[in-house]
Amino acid sequence: MSYSKEDILRIAKEENVRFIRLQFTDLLGTIKNVEIPVSQLEKALDNKMMFDGSSIEGYVRIEESDMYLYPDLDTWVIFPWVAEDRVARLICDVYMTDGTPFGGDPRNILKRALKEAEEMGYTAMNVGPEPEFFLFKTDEKGNPTMELNDQGGYFDLAPTDLGENCRREIVLTLEEMGFEIEASHHEVAPGQHEIDFKYADAIKAADQIQTFKLVVKTIARQHGLHATFMPKPLYGVSGSGMHCHQSLFKGKVNAFYDESDELGLSKDARHYMAGILKHARAFAAVTNPTVNSYKRLVPGYEAPCYVAWSSSNRSPMIRIPASRGLSTRVEVRNPDPAANPYLALAVMLRAGLDGIKNELELVAPVDRNIYVMSEEELIEEGIPSLPSDLKEALNEMVNSEVISDALGEHARTHLYELKEIEWDMYRTQVHEWERDHYMRLY
Repeated sequence: MSYSKEDILRIAKEENVRFIRLQFTDLLGTIKNVEIPVSQLEKALDNKMMFDGSSIEGYVRIEESDMYLYPDLDTWVIFPWVAEDRVARLICDVYMTDGTPFGGDPRNILKRALKEAEEMGYTAMNVGPEPEFFLFKTDEKGNPTMELNDQGGYFDLAPTDLGENCRREIVLTLEEMGFEIEASHHEVAPGQHEIDFKYADAIKAADQIQTFKLVVKTIARQHGLHATFMPKPLYGVSGSGMHCHQSLFKGKVNAFYDESDELGLSKDARHYMAGILKHARAFAAVTNPTVNSYKRLVPGYEAPCYVAWSSSNRSPMIRIPASRGLSTRVEVRNPDPAANPYLALAVMLRAGLDGIKNELELVAPVDRNIYVMSEEELIEEGIPSLPSDLKEALNEMVNSEVISDALGEHARTHLYELKEIEWDMYRTQVHEWERDHYMRLY
């Protein structure tokens, strides 16, 4: 829905809203908020709410800490799970004191990428995300355990799928908050779930991913469960992905569709895919941003670890779903739900636009199971792999002009520094696996 300032003030009074959370996202993709009483709502709607940016991961230094929150009025929603002293939410863009957008704000970074698409004649980037998650039981203190809530598998139902009631309540809550839910089901791994919601323009889709995560965690906790979007919480089972279906539009025309093409794909779609494939290794540090992300990107668990595409095969990184016409789209399968959605969409869009601008030639599709191909066959077919770990991905990111430009100097520098620290902490830690394998042997 579209709201005016007057609409929001009226609704807040009618619905007895007492507090408003002004939300934004840090570089690592974590939702942050400043909660204000309703008496300060008009001030917030006038873009006059200030906060200390020096305390936010990847933002600014202490000597330049004052920043402003500009609420996006169309993101107004009242949390349905708070019955008394009702709480509403507004998602905000972050601005500097001189009135310019903050270069390190992920939402502004995505808007900058969309601006480039607009300058190239595209009016919208539509995105349909598929974030998966696991449900674990909690202990008597409410802390997560390693005990799954069920041992179900793909499309199982109760009593095997013990997360059914929790998932159903998540769906009802999301619908109450304006989501159009298309399906929900148990995923491949025990305790793993997926809820699919309708595609939206890129900014709204990224906002919805953040809202989705908040709702899933909140409702799961009410059921005595802990929801995690960690890409690979368990060894030996499939990890959680966040496949991103995407297409570009010119007005009401899907720029990715061409009925005269053998596969129904336009030149724009083919160039876009070529750009995605060319820059995949460089944007992996953004779409797969944690040490744990690369435990998912291994053969054998339906995760795409090879830089290739197909119109049907699910082992490559890019798949083309069967729908055509307005629904023609590219499904990029390597992103995971730990990614900052604003940054992930920004780097994928810029990679695709680079392919269109430079009319990059799309390689031939790979229609056989890549997982069973030998190393020699992969080399012979010219199929590269995604980075094998976060360090390799970070090196690819900083050496890419396109991805560095997509992030901007501030975000690229700070993201690299934060992730270098994460990698070094992991690299120097002694893990349980090492003790299990080496203590007695040596």
